[in-house]
Amino acid sequence: MFVRINQVYTGFVLIMILSLFLTGCKGKKKDPAGGGSLKAVTVGATVIYPRILENKILTNGNLIANEEVELRSEIPGRVISISFEEGSPVVKGALLVKIDDRELQAQLKKLQVDEKQAHDDLYRKEKLLELKAVSQEEYDKSFNTLGIIQAQEELLRTQISKTEIYAPFSGQIGLRQVSPGGFVSSATLVARLQQTNPIKIDFAIPEKYREHVGKGTLIKFSVEGIDSAFTGHVFAIEPKIDPGTRNVSLRASCPNSNGMLIPGAFARVDILLESIRDALVVPSEAIIPQLNGEKVFLCKNGKARSQIIMTGIRTEREVQVVKGLQPGDTVITTAILQLREEMPVNIKEIK
Repeated sequence: MFVRINQVYTGFVLIMILSLFLTGCKGKKKDPAGGGSLKAVTVGATVIYPRILENKILTNGNLIANEEVELRSEIPGRVISISFEEGSPVVKGALLVKIDDRELQAQLKKLQVDEKQAHDDLYRKEKLLELKAVSQEEYDKSFNTLGIIQAQEELLRTQISKTEIYAPFSGQIGLRQVSPGGFVSSATLVARLQQTNPIKIDFAIPEKYREHVGKGTLIKFSVEGIDSAFTGHVFAIEPKIDPGTRNVSLRASCPNSNGMLIPGAFARVDILLESIRDALVVPSEAIIPQLNGEKVFLCKNGKARSQIIMTGIRTEREVQVVKGLQPGDTVITTAILQLREEMPVNIKEIK
């Protein structure tokens, strides 16, 4: 009888201990790896849906004038007149600067007198040669003398023409660097002339995009201080890849009739390569690199579950997922380094 009571008492104690153990297990979740209790991690997430993804190239460029020249005198001399106003428009062929040519004009007059005398002498020698009064040698000498004088006269006229500086094209002239009465040489900068309509944009892209961009490709760009966006078209491509940067240089053109775009300005260039419809895109910070690929954490039933993915196009902040995700999946975007498989999560913000 005593033994039976002890057995009953022992069984009751065992039942109580087991009950307390099971009650404790209900209040805590165990780490499947054998660690301590798992605490829910607060995360941010985004729900992905198909949308349009634009594959773009973002690069920097510089604005340059359509035509630009530094005006300099080809011969040395003193400036006697300046026929333009600083910062004003000029038309092609307009006289801009006149250099003193009085000495050259005097030399030209002397050559003109010498030419007349040589011409008269040749005429007389020609008549005498018909009468056999002079030799052929004397006639040839007079003929050559006239030719030398005419050549010298032509050279002098060319030098005189260089004392006048004309606008080689229509455009906007800048600040003048000389004054009337000043002496100039071929090294002296007179002014700069620029044609800014249209304006050109120089930029470069990585060589891997070379086959995606050609003549006529549309570009969009913006410049500092102007809220408007501008468009242009590529019209020239450098045939050689820069071995130092592995980039290809391109040049585009943009209308600039209002003069808003100024040469030398910094430009942010945007080139659209393709537009993909129904693309699944995740933030780049949500992707975890692995030895065998990449993965993301999904939130399913309040728990984190890893998912292997295959990526496609990468933009500045987003990555296209071509395999591994479905529309409506909730991708965890923050605190991903704290997550483990099947770890409970609390979403504080969802996009």
